[in-house]
Amino acid sequence: MAIYKTPGVYIEEIATFPPSVAAVETAIPAFIGFTQKALGENGDSLTNIPTRITSLLELEQYFGTVPDTAFSVDVTQKRQTSSGKIIETSVAFNGARPTIPDYLLYYSLQMFFANGGGPCYIVSIGNTSSTAYSVGLFTAAITKLEEYDEPTLLVFPDACSHRASHVATDANVGDIVDAAMQSCAKTQDRFTIADIRNAIPSGTNSNAEVTTNFRDETLSDKDIIKYGSAYFPYLETSLNFKTSDGQIQIATHTLIAVADDGTESSSTGAITGGTAINDAAVIEAETEVYNAVASFIRNNTKVTLPPSGAVAGVYARVDASRGVWKAPANVGIAMASKPAVTITNDLNDGLNVDAGSGKSVNAIRAFAGKGIMVWGARTLAGNDNEWRYVPVRRFFNFVEESVKKATSAFVFEPNDANTWVKVRTMIENFLILQWRDGALTGAKPEDAFFVKVGLNQTMSADDILNGYMIVEIGMAAVRPAEFIVLRFSHKMQES
Repeated sequence: MAIYKTPGVYIEEIATFPPSVAAVETAIPAFIGFTQKALGENGDSLTNIPTRITSLLELEQYFGTVPDTAFSVDVTQKRQTSSGKIIETSVAFNGARPTIPDYLLYYSLQMFFANGGGPCYIVSIGNTSSTAYSVGLFTAAITKLEEYDEPTLLVFPDACSHRASHVATDANVGDIVDAAMQSCAKTQDRFTIADIRNAIPSGTNSNAEVTTNFRDETLSDKDIIKYGSAYFPYLETSLNFKTSDGQIQIATHTLIAVADDGTESSSTGAITGGTAINDAAVIEAETEVYNAVASFIRNNTKVTLPPSGAVAGVYARVDASRGVWKAPANVGIAMASKPAVTITNDLNDGLNVDAGSGKSVNAIRAFAGKGIMVWGARTLAGNDNEWRYVPVRRFFNFVEESVKKATSAFVFEPNDANTWVKVRTMIENFLILQWRDGALTGAKPEDAFFVKVGLNQTMSADDILNGYMIVEIGMAAVRPAEFIVLRFSHKMQES
């Protein structure tokens, strides 16, 4: 009680509620990559400055979109000779159709928000108009993020650059993934979502190639790789390349005259080769050409992407609907039309359980009647009994960070039994809530977890003398039912 000297009435508020643990956020990804711009509200540079956003609108406000993609097409029209009427207009690409964008961050964020993502951080490592690809740009951003407490996931789709002038190598991606997982192990409060580079039919499309091109290029220390997971293959999405009329060129325009008897003869095109479809000659004289080309571009310029952006959205969606302890698997991916590589059970076997390196890779598969599903929930430490599963690793991250923040209030408090009881009770109350939510397994709370703190229990007299208060926490985290075995047998007739 305070000591008063002046006569009068005084009010004292008595704290009756015990201290509590506030649950931290679990799915706040930090996306690292190249952006069209990086300018704050006052015009200040945001390059290599982690910036929190909550929507695509904010992303475009501060970081822009991506440069328009150029397309070249050939147009063929059949015209009735007698009436002059166009009876058919067909459009085809002049050359190979682009499938993977030069810059992946913006499209990956579209997939993130479409799949349930919310708040996230953007780290722009350079401008899409000029910046060369460099492993150092990514590792510097990863190091910078260590100064920020909120991010819990590291995502870097642009590490898999397919730019003709700056094509990433498997060794590049391996170095970036290693740096990310090492940072996660250092901070102990975040997790890495990695892509398998070039996971398309003409690239890395078998388990042997995944081993050569990814597993062999990453670390094998289980204390490091338990902080990361990898996903395979790329996704063919329903997103269109960003383009504009001025970037769509008509390379050739062929007119085929069709006589009344069906005889066909070609003639020179009415539109000069190389004309953009927004040219006055197209809009005014050849509206049908414009409409045909615009429709063709809209329907045939879909983007193929590494899956990490969509998977980060799935993490956020599952965390919000079920909890961080629920495996982010057997969940559909929105805005995806199909995996770039068709995965069979045999291929899935090798990805999920690799006898050589022990590094598991999570598959994304298409199932009839179900759609495109995340079909794996293992960390890269796939042979580690403790840290095999993504939800177990992330749940421990969640509890460790939540308890750490709450316990910091007791720093410099008396290291005695009164404080120990408060700390133990606070943590036990928090873990009981997790047990009730289904994150911990056990018929009773004491079966699901323990919290120990005290002299001759977790601390010696010398520990207390040196200012140490040691708390031991054990948790029986739920694990996903990865293999469900249904056993059937014949039953003899009995009546």
